Amino acid sequence: MITFEDVQAAAARIAGSVHRTPVVTSSTLDRELGASVFLKCENLQKVGAFKARGACNAVFALDDVAAARGVITHSSGNHAAALAFAAARRSVPSYVVMPRTAPKVKVEAVRGYGAEIRFCQQSEREQVCAEWQRETGAVLVHPFEDPMVMAGQGTAAMELLQDVPDLDLVVVPVGGGGLCAGTAVTVAAMRPSARVLAAEPLAVDDAARSLATGVRQPRVEGGTTWGDGLLTALGEPNFALLMRHGVRVVTITEEAMLAAARFLLDRQKLVVEPSGATVVAAMRTIAGELAGKRIGCVLSGGNTDFAWLPKA
Repeated sequence: MITFEDVQAAAARIAGSVHRTPVVTSSTLDRELGASVFLKCENLQKVGAFKARGACNAVFALDDVAAARGVITHSSGNHAAALAFAAARRSVPSYVVMPRTAPKVKVEAVRGYGAEIRFCQQSEREQVCAEWQRETGAVLVHPFEDPMVMAGQGTAAMELLQDVPDLDLVVVPVGGGGLCAGTAVTVAAMRPSARVLAAEPLAVDDAARSLATGVRQPRVEGGTTWGDGLLTALGEPNFALLMRHGVRVVTITEEAMLAAARFLLDRQKLVVEPSGATVVAAMRTIAGELAGKRIGCVLSGGNTDFAWLPKA
């Protein structure tokens, strides 16, 4: 479990290594929803995603002996690039296991930051990572269950609430739950009256089913979604934090997710990958509940090859 003090410590630790990303508005979206929406542009973050926050916090917190062994993880892309970036900042080796289906743009980014990559099937990520870790002796930085990662991700919501303190609702995507858990802890401390809403593709809805039943559910085997960053199952400590803080999950269709990504591109001139556009899709899905609300959304990333664009 993490506390808001952990998030504050993470903010101090990563300052100067990540961007304080801008918060933008859209009069078109405000009119559509009858609300005031504030978009936190983590698509403009280092490595193109909020993941830089958690990875930097985890890598920078290692002592020199541990860091010298290098760091290792498994990821479909954004955490992989973030860990490689953080490792390069500290001049230590990085090893990344990626599914063969990972978007090419994300694979190239990971290589560009200097990581060594091994590919595998989506379902084999943890096994291959564990075997490679035994070979290298590297320190595992889990993409969402690591408490230092969760605390680092919470700094995005901290900045959002510093810039727009009077929010009624904060919306983030949910996959493994690192961003969502960090956000829930941060919002509870800084704006207790606000709720946290998690956006999840219907095709991989384990987080929604987990929170609905009170029992953590397995990932959807063979699930396919354009939100490739949200394919992972909800983590165990993440689930506990989401339950504790009463996070609500809204599931969205593939069509709604792609329409939201296209809207952000056309109207906001923002490149947001489908995983990140889930927050706009979720708001549109429950638009009838949002009239008069002040809503903060984290656009989680912008790493995309635009393969989805013809479908939008």
